[in-house]
Amino acid sequence: MPAKTNGARLLDQFGIPYELREYEVDPNDWAAETVAAKIGLPAEQVFKTLVARGHRHGICLTVLPANTELNLKALAEASGDGKIQLVPVKELQSLTGYIRGGVTALAGKNDYPVFADETMDLFDVISVSAGVRGMQILLTPADYIKATKARLAPLT
Repeated sequence: MPAKTNGARLLDQFGIPYELREYEVDPNDWAAETVAAKIGLPAEQVFKTLVARGHRHGICLTVLPANTELNLKALAEASGDGKIQLVPVKELQSLTGYIRGGVTALAGKNDYPVFADETMDLFDVISVSAGVRGMQILLTPADYIKATKARLAPLT
C-alpha cells in the first residue's frame, strides 16, 4: 500500500473515496502524458496542475488535461485578471509546498483559487498528482471540485 500524502489525508478528512496509483518516475521525462501512460489512463483523463500569477488577483492554480496546453487568455478571463502568466519552476515549492512533477491543488501550502478545465466533467474518474512525484490520486471530478473548491472553465 502506498504511503499517504497530504492530499490523500485531506480526502480522508472529507470522507472522499479515492485510489492511489504509483508509477516509476523518469527524471528526464516529467511530461503528464508519460504519467498517463504509466498509470494506464488516457492523457485527457489525467490532469496536470500548473501555477499562474495574475496581475490583479495573484497566484492561482489551473488544472487541465495532460495532453493540452493552457490558454492564458482563457485563464485570465476565468480568474478576472487582465493579464496572467505561468510562474517559473523555481518558485513552485515556495508558493505551493510541492516540487515540479508533484504540484497538486490538494492540501497545498496556501489556499489559492483553483480553475479546472471544463472537460473534467466528461469523466467518471480523473487522475491528479498526489503531491509527490511517482504517485497519482484517482477520484471523481465532483469530489475533486468539492475538495479543492475548483471552478470549471474553458482553459485549453
